[in-house]
Amino acid sequence: MAKAGCYSLHLGILLCTLLARLSYALNNGVGRLPYLGYNTWNAYHCDIDEELMLDIAKRMKSLGLYDAGYNWVNLDDCYAEKSRNAEGNIVEDQTRFKGGMKNLTSQIKEQGFHVGIYGDSGWYTCAGYPGSFRNEKRDARTFHDWGFELLKFDTCAVPYDSVIQQNNYGKFKPMSDAIIELAEETGTTPMIYSLCSWGWQQVWLWAHEQGQAWRTTQDIEPNWKSISYIINNNSFITQAADFYGHNDLDILEVGNGELDFEESKSHFTAWAFMKSPLLVSTDLTNITDASLSILTNQEIIAINQDDVVGTSISPFKWGYNQDWTWDPEHPAEYWSGRSQNGTVVMLLNTEDKPKAMTFQFHESPWLRVGRKYSIRDLWAHTDNGTASRAFTAEGVPRHGVVALLLKDAGPEDEGIAPPCNDPRLTTTWWWGCTQPGVNDGPDGATPPEHNKGDDTTHDHKTPVGTPAANTESPFCHSLSAYRYHFALSMLYYICC
Repeated sequence: MAKAGCYSLHLGILLCTLLARLSYALNNGVGRLPYLGYNTWNAYHCDIDEELMLDIAKRMKSLGLYDAGYNWVNLDDCYAEKSRNAEGNIVEDQTRFKGGMKNLTSQIKEQGFHVGIYGDSGWYTCAGYPGSFRNEKRDARTFHDWGFELLKFDTCAVPYDSVIQQNNYGKFKPMSDAIIELAEETGTTPMIYSLCSWGWQQVWLWAHEQGQAWRTTQDIEPNWKSISYIINNNSFITQAADFYGHNDLDILEVGNGELDFEESKSHFTAWAFMKSPLLVSTDLTNITDASLSILTNQEIIAINQDDVVGTSISPFKWGYNQDWTWDPEHPAEYWSGRSQNGTVVMLLNTEDKPKAMTFQFHESPWLRVGRKYSIRDLWAHTDNGTASRAFTAEGVPRHGVVALLLKDAGPEDEGIAPPCNDPRLTTTWWWGCTQPGVNDGPDGATPPEHNKGDDTTHDHKTPVGTPAANTESPFCHSLSAYRYHFALSMLYYICC
């Protein structure tokens, strides 16, 4: 008999996935791939001026960050005077930016960078400077005239409900409209619009209609607890990311706070593979070689900047917890996704001790059974031979990561395929087994014969290729295959 909870859960997931495909991403020619660069906030907060901005651009070049792909320099909060001028415009701080914003952006652009700026959807920014509420068109023009090409738009000091009479969608839309109208009016490229919405009101469901990136959680902090929380949160919404629309996991903390080397690698890998914008925000005058080695890993960055596949990696099993468990301390540990060069796999050790991590190839939707794969380690930069059916990473450090690229290397060697001898996997006459990865008949294609008596007469030995702790598949083998596929067919009929 089917488990109702499992049945309704996966049917709901399927429905959500189908409905997500009905939505669309705003494609106005900008933000197709996640942007890489620098943001001032985590490193400097309000301690900024034009000399610092020019020095950041200079160091981005000398440290190799620009050559690694980081070609944005973004100015965050605190750059303005506390009040608008007589004409109602935002004015740059006359002491700290005495040369003017237009002059500053021109100098940074001359070095090959793009430039971004910060604004807010409320009366004031988070640091108390003028916000853009009811001034969206005016401020969009100001930012454009100053030479900025990206706007990070925050959500502080929002008016009372009786004044704004809007939800988050309506709160952010006026600036989106202003950016598009200004581009059409001036015949110029629109600014990239990054919604700093803190994940409120399921921003990942609607922000792609307005901009190119959207924050999915509260602000990041430079510690593992924060990194783990953000990974957990985003493990449930990875399907929202694609070309022209990116889940923004927040500014990078590599080089900051309490994060050690292994945690920083995990942090960077997860952000890159989930197709988040990658914005460095650490003191470049004191950055270590270890931090630079993380930030400039070209094999990791290549996945983030894949111009053929825009989608994120997603969990294929949780590992420490049962699948689909919400746990900010122990998020999903086994992830995979497509890339133009093969299947990307991320193994994340969320425990406080080293451990071996094993996955079966049939557990990932992007790996084919009956095939062998070459294994590329994207952190060790080594080719590690081929594997069939399963892979084990030994001694993964606490809070550490293994990043792999698997490429098809042809049919697996003979004698590896498992028999289909678990009664829970042999319930459908038209398949032989209820999931690939445990199906191999006498001739490699024909389902083997099986008993039709009581289940207790069967051999319950776990087949090769199926982990002993997970003999029940992620889609619940106790669920009748007929009912599941009937439901799938009906859902397709209704939606399509």
